[in-house]
Amino acid sequence: MPIKLDEVRRVALALPETTEEPHHHFGSFRVRGKIFATIPPGGNLLHIFLPEQARELALAMDPQFLEPVRWGSKVLGVRANLAAARKATVLALVRKAYEYKAAAKASPRAR
Repeated sequence: MPIKLDEVRRVALALPETTEEPHHHFGSFRVRGKIFATIPPGGNLLHIFLPEQARELALAMDPQFLEPVRWGSKVLGVRANLAAARKATVLALVRKAYEYKAAAKASPRAR
């Protein structure tokens, strides 16, 4: 079942200490200032920033609606096509990205 950005927003903002803020020409969800997801213009895609193992597993499991988010030669996360995505998968990845960034902010060794 596809997912709408409004539903992603509702779930993300329900996570403790999460804010939605602009990030250049994107929107972003942050926990204590650390970005865990961005919203490219148009609202049809979502960039979700995950640790390497979770990112690689997600890309292998759901290539029909996920692709890598690259920054130069590095892969930083996954890009979800919301119209084609499975709702449960996207929400689980958003929660995992939140947990990763919340832990990283709390303790530099948590990464």
